[in-house]
Amino acid sequence: MRTYSELIRIPSFEERLKYAYIGGGVAELTFGCHRYLNQRFYESKEWESIRRQVILRDDGGDLGCKDRPIFKGIIIHHLEPITIDDIINMTDKVIDPDNLICVSFETHNFIHYGIVENRIPHKERAPNDQCPWKL
Repeated sequence: MRTYSELIRIPSFEERLKYAYIGGGVAELTFGCHRYLNQRFYESKEWESIRRQVILRDDGGDLGCKDRPIFKGIIIHHLEPITIDDIINMTDKVIDPDNLICVSFETHNFIHYGIVENRIPHKERAPNDQCPWKL
């Protein structure tokens, strides 16, 4: 069972990515055509509150790495996937901070679908790196 407590002891982003890797698909064995159940929950005040706590705890860093800030679209990922029963019965797994981590959209897609070894390496930002006419 993957947990935030274990993940934060892992020093590098790449090793954390391997730890979090699921390699399957979103909702294959979890929600399928019942996706509306978890989507309704993700609009709740309870989720909004725990989401905010996790973002603050992780300082908005990808997989909790402070040197990898997420500038757009922070996703709160369940390290251990939740099921229909978890949502219906509101088990601890759904809102347990030890089961939640901040990830970027790209990282989330790699955790679920990608091959970890082929991940595009992180490139450090540089002044004017998005202004080609100033390079």
